[in-house]
Formats: sequence, C-alpha cells, structure tokens
Amino acid sequence: MATLDEPFTLGDLTVPNRIVMAPMTRMQSAGGVPGPDVAEYYARRAAHQVGLIITEGTYINRAAAAAYDNVPRFYGEESLAGWAHVVRRVHQAGGRIIPQLWHTGAARFGTEPPAEGPSGLGLDGAPAGRAMTRRDIDETVAAFAEAAAAAERLGFDGVELHGAHGYLIDDFLWRGTNRRTDRYGGDPASRARFGAEIVQAIRAAVGPGFPVLFRLSQWKVNHYEARIAENPDELAQLLEPLTEAGVDAFHASTRRYWLPEFDGSPLNLAGWVRKLSGRAAVTVGSVGLDQQYGVGEFAQGFTEQAGLTGIEELVARLERDEFDLVAVGRTLLANPDWAAKALRGELAQTVPYDPAVLKTLV
Repeated sequence: MATLDEPFTLGDLTVPNRIVMAPMTRMQSAGGVPGPDVAEYYARRAAHQVGLIITEGTYINRAAAAAYDNVPRFYGEESLAGWAHVVRRVHQAGGRIIPQLWHTGAARFGTEPPAEGPSGLGLDGAPAGRAMTRRDIDETVAAFAEAAAAAERLGFDGVELHGAHGYLIDDFLWRGTNRRTDRYGGDPASRARFGAEIVQAIRAAVGPGFPVLFRLSQWKVNHYEARIAENPDELAQLLEPLTEAGVDAFHASTRRYWLPEFDGSPLNLAGWVRKLSGRAAVTVGSVGLDQQYGVGEFAQGFTEQAGLTGIEELVARLERDEFDLVAVGRTLLANPDWAAKALRGELAQTVPYDPAVLKTLV
C-alpha cells in the first residue's frame, strides 16, 4: 500500500495520503446548521487517517439551490458557525477538509421557488421549473464565489464544486438539459462556460494557492446512461474552459471505478480526465465493495448490504498514474477507520456496508 500512503499536493494543500472521503448527503443538519455531531462524524474519519475529507453537498445562498430537508447551508451566521466548528475539529484530529458547494438545479422538486436550470427542463427532458436569465446566471456565479470566500475565511483547505449527477452546473454541461442558443449552450466548450465562470469568480475571490476541485459525471440521478461526452474529443472540449479557468483537480464520479469509459482504452473516467486536462484526478466508485446491483439500480447500492472486496486493482491503477487520489464512500460510512486499516493492509478486519448506518452519524 506504499503508493496509497504517499502525500500529494494541490496548490497550498498537501494531503498525507491518497485517500479521500467522498461527499455523501446525510440530511443530519437540522435547519441547515451542521451541529457538533456532524463535526465529530468528520473528525472520526480524520483521526483514522483519511487524507482529505470532502463534505456532503452544502447549499449556496440561492433560493432555488435547496431541494432536501436537513442538508447544511453554506451561508448565514448560524450555519457558518457550525462549519467553523467542523473545521476546527477535523484539524484538531489531524485532517484536511473542503466543502462541496451545491445548487441542485433541475433535480429540485417542489414549486416554490421553482427549479432553475439552463433551459427549464427536468432530467427527463420534460418542462420543469424555469430557464435562467443572464441575471440569474450572474447572481448564481456570485453566490458560489461568496461561498468559496467564506470557506477560505473559516479555515477550510479548499473547495469542491458539485458539477455532477444532474445538478445545476451539470445541467449546463449536458445536452439533455441544456438547449440554450446563447453563449451558454451549443458546443461542449459553450456548455462548460457557466462552470468556467464560477471557477473564474472563485479564483478571484480566494488566494492563489487555495485549491478548487470540480466534480463531474456522465450519469445523472435516475438517468444512468446519460453522457456529457460521447468520446474523448468532446470530453477534452468540455474540460478545456474549466482547466483554463483554474480548476486544480477533477473529481470524476463513476459508479464502478474499474469500468473503462470509452471503447478502445482501459482508462476509467478519471484516467481520461487526467490525460486530457493535465490536472490531478480523483477516482471514485464502489471502492472496497463487491457490487451486485444492476445498471439502473444505483439507489439499491445504498439500501442493500454490500460485501467486501480487495483494492489490488485500484492500487495498481494508482501506481500506473491513471489517477492521483481515491475517494471512498459507503465503506467509510460503515468503517470510520477504513483508511487506517487500508494503509496497514488490514482490510480483512473491516465490516461490510449495511444501510443501517445511514440512520446515524457513526
């Protein structure tokens, strides 16, 4: 496990190893305020050698950003005070932590305020919510930058933008929800413009060494065959504006890290992103878990038990520089000490994932 235990640097941040805690929505922050239990939940993973923690998605200061109850906000005095305590506890435990900044976009349900997106379309292509005006876009870009500046002020070690899974930034990246004919729609580079403007605004609002990560995916919530890029050339066109805007690392969300992304190459999505962008890449997807659920059954992976499997192939890919960091999700919910055991080669002592852990912040 020597490669997994090597430090890695992004901007001014150096993490002690390559293990990342993946962002996972927990809905345990009553009224949008992360409490002491949330702080201890993250601190436990930090104390057990998770190299970098990416928090659950946290809402920016935009009325249409929220979609689910008890998800933390990243604005307002009380919520930011809660996050300040989270940062202190994680740092006291020896960890590094960044928030994932989130606007749910077309995935929002309810009518007030209506969902907002590039073209007023839901993930199924049917009319839903409203199309964003240029003013809406500018205000949303500013809200992301404001949140990033707050993260730096609170002592976070960087930020991640949630640009995946059919949420707002991803809605602009995907043809299925972006039918605009202005500068924010059309070819891949234009569809990436909204995300790139957010990155540019963040870079202007934070210090030059403050890392900015960008999470992206092909699949969307309940639309697992969706693709923002059909081939490497389209992916390169999407990545270029984001890279030029100042993304330090891309977090490529897949459901199974070992699957190739495009025909003719064994590279997964993170591997392709790293190759095409020249930026660091984070891989993710059922790390350490033996998955049996079908292609269209993503939710089943959370609601049913999952057995354990080895990470030999994962480490081999890391050693080949296919990607730089490894994000771990459900198995870290079941095993707060998974990182320490992985680094010691003691994964046989971990326990399988059980959905019962979703009910608590263990």
